[in-house]
Amino acid sequence: MINASLKELAQALAAKKISSVELSTLFLDRIERLNPVFNAFVTVDREKSLKMAREADARIAAGTAGPLTGIPIAQKDIFCAEGWTTTCGSKMLANFVSPYDATVIRKMHGEAGMVSLGKTNMDEFAMGSSNETSYFGAVRNPWDRERVPGGSSGGSAAAIASRMAPAATGTDTGGSIRQPAALCNLTGLKPTYGLVSRYGMIAFASSLDQGGPMAASAEDCALLLNTMVGFDERDSTSLERPAEDYARELGEKSGDKPLAGLRIGLPKEFFGAGCDAGVMAAVQAAIAEYEKLGATCVEVSLPNSYLSVPAYYVIAPAEASSNLSRFDGVRYGFRAEEYANLDDMYAKSRAQGFGAEVKRRILIGTYVLSHGYYDAYYLQAQRIRRLIANDFVEAFKRCDVILGPTSPSTAFKLGEKAADPVQMYLSDIYTIAVNLAGLPGMSLPCGFAGGLPVGLQLIGNYFAEGALLNVAHRYQQATDWHRRRPHGIE
Repeated sequence: MINASLKELAQALAAKKISSVELSTLFLDRIERLNPVFNAFVTVDREKSLKMAREADARIAAGTAGPLTGIPIAQKDIFCAEGWTTTCGSKMLANFVSPYDATVIRKMHGEAGMVSLGKTNMDEFAMGSSNETSYFGAVRNPWDRERVPGGSSGGSAAAIASRMAPAATGTDTGGSIRQPAALCNLTGLKPTYGLVSRYGMIAFASSLDQGGPMAASAEDCALLLNTMVGFDERDSTSLERPAEDYARELGEKSGDKPLAGLRIGLPKEFFGAGCDAGVMAAVQAAIAEYEKLGATCVEVSLPNSYLSVPAYYVIAPAEASSNLSRFDGVRYGFRAEEYANLDDMYAKSRAQGFGAEVKRRILIGTYVLSHGYYDAYYLQAQRIRRLIANDFVEAFKRCDVILGPTSPSTAFKLGEKAADPVQMYLSDIYTIAVNLAGLPGMSLPCGFAGGLPVGLQLIGNYFAEGALLNVAHRYQQATDWHRRRPHGIE
């Protein structure tokens, strides 16, 4: 059961081979045993979870169950969930109990009937690439406990990789679903901006944030995406589009060349210096596999992609400085115990409530938005953002999907980059451009380097999630990288 796909779990529940209560108990017991090792969960409430499971079993018995009813899932602690502590990995919200459900939570629990196993650890306010900035401590990678799982959705990634959960939600502002998926040998999808509602998802950078699924395979991600998408009038950036069944669009095995006619674009900027040799070797082997499946590779160019990191680290902090101004110690969240006056309360509450990385980004963001610097930094970054988006438009005239490495390296050691923010920021060098352009992107396992997982990134055109998932699914039908499990985890 702990290695079963979501489809297999759904079939077992429908056939009454196992109940949702039994399945949820299995994973809750594993969390109790393994979480002290990996620190993937920050909140677990067995009573609440089993209540959801009993309700799911009643729906199954009544014949009103959906495709994922009764299946347990871990929720990144950036999504508000009614009655659950929602911390965003920060001391600022360490005691905040949400009075309402985020739209993603409502869709998964209330509508689909899935069972929440708990809230997963994350970089504070989703700011980080290693899951080391969390107020609740670093998460450890199940493939090597002395290494990071990636961030900011590292808790969700570690929970799945250690089989404490069959699937999880994540959010992706600059690669925070795809990079931890790559470092933990998982499949993770960042949808087109606006496809998944951001209502109830605590904001970091509003024009970049996007929720998405994380699981073992593309097929599992397709099933999860079905439950997450949909127009939401409470989110002004939500897009109204015809409903799709992403799982139904996945092709079954048919012939030796199931991807005949597919054009894969290889950006020359992704295949130069800066990527570890072992990572590049695994990516090249994946390209060869795609060619066996009938795909044709063409060289494309993203000439402004080298500017994605500097542009991102102007735009994202600017939006963060605005979004995080609401955490002032007045209405909710942490408040300093001793202060002289109102201004002192604001200053001390924010100084004590936020961690170092969050403070760094607030300061950068406030600076680039300040008088005299707005035009020089923020406005220029937005112009570069448009150039980056235009590069993708031109590239997709020559190809159907873009391929490259997800991360320039495998999982690095805990503390290795903590003292060098710039090196940490460069961990997302291949992923950030996708967020700036608002495109869908995903990472899937494609091999190992030095015994550690390597992720392959696929980038699609706007609203091409179905095609993207199918390209990943075909690869996973021909390979078994996504089925590999960390050693030493029973």
